[in-house]
Amino acid sequence: MTPPATPANTAPDAGKDMGKDAGNGDARGASVIVNAIAVLRSFTADEPMLGVTEIASRVGLHKSTVSRILATFEQEHLVERDPDTRRFRLGLGLIAVAGPLLAELEERRVAYPVLRELTERTGETSALMVWNGTESMCVEQIASRQQVKHTAPLGARYNSALSASVQIFLATEQPERVRTLLQSGTITLPGLDDHSVEEYLQRLKEVAKRGWAINYGETSIEEVGIAAPVYDHRGDIVASVLIPAPRFRVSPDTLQSLGEACASAARQATQRLGGVAPKERRSA
Repeated sequence: MTPPATPANTAPDAGKDMGKDAGNGDARGASVIVNAIAVLRSFTADEPMLGVTEIASRVGLHKSTVSRILATFEQEHLVERDPDTRRFRLGLGLIAVAGPLLAELEERRVAYPVLRELTERTGETSALMVWNGTESMCVEQIASRQQVKHTAPLGARYNSALSASVQIFLATEQPERVRTLLQSGTITLPGLDDHSVEEYLQRLKEVAKRGWAINYGETSIEEVGIAAPVYDHRGDIVASVLIPAPRFRVSPDTLQSLGEACASAARQATQRLGGVAPKERRSA
């Protein structure tokens, strides 16, 4: 059925409709961007190669939509397709996008020589982690020279409550904020219930008091993680130094020495940033 012609004197209303359509267009454009970001975030350090079906299942989009997004990303070298498996991995084009940010990230520049010295001192990999509010992310790493080692590749993200660096960042959050993150599943905690949440909050208090956090095979049976906080001039945490190491090399005595070395490196990074730990700031 053909709609009636719009009278000329309704032009102002037509203008309103045009504005409404423009608003809908903005919303659709934003939705496309959100979907594209979701596709990129589906790749992880544990699963760096994914197929269209796998990605579609993870992000809740139709396979045809995911295919179009990936085709655009491939043109821009943001993803690469394996010629044999036809699966995708993140592309080198992302380095060009992230490069300016990493170059300007003061914490990364300042921490690099500290991490290098820490790796030489301990023989283990060292890394610098930052917090985006819900995840700990690796922005710098010095790999161990030993044949058997654990690494935290650049861009790797962690949201397990038991990860050492996540403990460090959450130890500075208010308890209610931590509860919300845990109960919403944004930060994952095995066996989540009221009792485990309270135990975890107590663990964070101990982390804050000790000055470094431990993940002794709790997220991966073969790995130990040790982390300590880095502060800025306001006494706010801006990063954490992380030592990931094979569990078979870390005895209780070794764990203590690694923890002290990690905390010392974090203090050096804090000093190089012109920062101050909260206790030092209060006593000044």
